[in-house]
Amino acid sequence: MTEEPQSTYEPTWLVAANVVKWRRWGDLGQELRPGTKAYRGGAKVYVVDTYPGMGNEQLTTVGRGRHTGRWISIDTSTRHLHTFRAKLVHAPAVLRRCDGLPVGREAAERLAETLDRIAREQRQSYHAGPHPDPCLCHACLTGEASG
Repeated sequence: MTEEPQSTYEPTWLVAANVVKWRRWGDLGQELRPGTKAYRGGAKVYVVDTYPGMGNEQLTTVGRGRHTGRWISIDTSTRHLHTFRAKLVHAPAVLRRCDGLPVGREAAERLAETLDRIAREQRQSYHAGPHPDPCLCHACLTGEASG
């Protein structure tokens, strides 16, 4: 019998989020697309890197891919994610991809609050046109869109 190799990764606090079920797409955001090209709508992803110099408009995320179900690491627009929260991660597949990013619980909670605010602002300001009728985008479904 072969023994399973012992995991050398320590649990780490990361920011977890979910992919929006529907996102606006196309000219003035009049079309709706489910999830993103890489992730299904509602999929849980982990934020393993941010780009503060770009206003955190893009994040490096790790999650299960839409087509294969395997763990993937990809840059994702912050506006396509919601429900940011701090989460203690034990999954070796995620920890391997985050390069042992040392983040404490408090830092992860602060980052989650910041990213949630940025995502809401981006969803409201990204498309110049009015929402289609009826609209199923995340902002309309949750009551974020006011106006």
